[in-house]
Parts: sequence; structure tokens; C-alpha cells
Amino acid sequence: MPLAEMKDIWRTYRMGSTLLHALRGVSFSIEQGQMISIMGPSGSGKSTLLNLLGCLDTPTRGEYILGGRNVAQLDDNELSEIRSTEIGFIFQSYNLITQLNVVENIEIPLYYQGMSERESYERAVELAERVGLSQRLTHVPTELSGGERQRVGVARALASSPLIVLADEPTGNLDTKTGNQILTLLHQLNDEGVTMIVVTHDPRVAAETERTLRLVDGQLQDGTDGT
Repeated sequence: MPLAEMKDIWRTYRMGSTLLHALRGVSFSIEQGQMISIMGPSGSGKSTLLNLLGCLDTPTRGEYILGGRNVAQLDDNELSEIRSTEIGFIFQSYNLITQLNVVENIEIPLYYQGMSERESYERAVELAERVGLSQRLTHVPTELSGGERQRVGVARALASSPLIVLADEPTGNLDTKTGNQILTLLHQLNDEGVTMIVVTHDPRVAAETERTLRLVDGQLQDGTDGT
């Protein structure tokens, strides 16, 4: 059984008397341990699809099966629980809290899970070391380079041992060399079994993934649904 599966997903928004179909009949599956990319021009539905995958939104029609559960049918509280325990997010703009140091930023998801202070600290330190930040544990974001900030973001995404990590333009704010270093890190984590979905506009980033989904006008292009 796939780790995640979208079945005939539609997302429609009403703008006055007009219906906007952001996604139209999208279907694909994700296997455990895959690293896939999602590409498409502006307005193609990438952000809408990412929001659905991350349980930040629900489809107008269709099923989203994640870890055997149809999350399209869950209420807001249940979706919040899914987001905090089963999905890790990596953002283009890092989304770190400037007043917190590296360890404290990584600990944020664990705080909401009620993990003890000692356990969450040990977990955060372990993850910081895993992404190459063992010498930066007490530094705040303003004392870090862009690449180091993104490494904090990667570690934070892994904190709750999620089923899937969603990376939204993870190299978008980085120069080519630093971006390649982050891609190498993502590959290393994927090799360790972390399932990843990378939304990108950069074909070089997409080429680094084993599979690419291309969205055009809210639909997957023929031949890019996992074949």
C-alpha cells in the first residue's frame, strides 16, 4: 500500500459568482522512501497541492489517503494533529523564530507533542548534529548563514519523525553552491529512508529527484503521474 495517495483531487474556490478550479482531478501515489518533485508555472496549482499534502487545506472533492487514513474527511483538530506528528515542513524563507537558538528552534514541534524537556533537548541536539550544526547549537538565526538556517529548518522538519517531509523551494533563497549542499543533505536523509516531496521551479533541483510531477492549469501532465 502506498504511503500516501491522492485520488481524483479537486480544489475549487469561489470568487464572487466565478468558480476557480485550482486542482482538477489530480491523482498520484507516493511510496515509502521516495523523493519526488512537483513543478509547474505560476498559477498551475503547486501551492494548492502543497497545502493539501500538508493538511493545511482539504479538497473540494476526492480522497487523500495518508498512512492509511483518509485525511480529506478529518476536522480541523484532527488535521492539526496530523500536521504536528506526521508531516514535516521545510520553507524557502526558513520560518525560524529569531529569539530562539538552533536547539530551541528544532524543539518547537516536540513542545507541541508534550515531550519532556530533557527528551526534546536530546532529540534536538541529535538532529542538529545530524545536519551538521554541532558547533552552532546556541547560535540564534541572525548569527547563521542562509545555508545554516535552512539546515535548522531541515532538522526541525525531522523532529517528530514524520511520515513525509514537504520542502517548499528549499534552495530558493540560497546561492548555487549552498543550494547544492542542502540538496546533498536532503539526499542523505532520503537515503536513510525519509520520504520527501520537493516543490521547485528549478529544473536542476527536480532532476535530482527520482520522479517529477508537472502541473499545468491544475492538472498533471500526461505521463508524469508516477510512470
